[in-house]
Amino acid sequence: MLALSRKANESIVLGNDIEITILEIKGDQVKVGVSAPKSVAIYRKELYMQIQQSNKEAANEEIPMEALSKLL
Repeated sequence: MLALSRKANESIVLGNDIEITILEIKGDQVKVGVSAPKSVAIYRKELYMQIQQSNKEAANEEIPMEALSKLL
């Protein structure tokens, strides 16, 4: 992991097209802005983890053959 120190209104750049800017620092909270192409999905980590878990559960879910035959 790379750890960088940034002040408010300072940025870091990832690759050629993603910029992360520190917008505000207030107490123990940091407001971060991310500029990236629309093709890049951006999620808070806790939401991303929920999505991954839901996808795993859906992939392991058994679908009754009767339901599949109705679709076809």
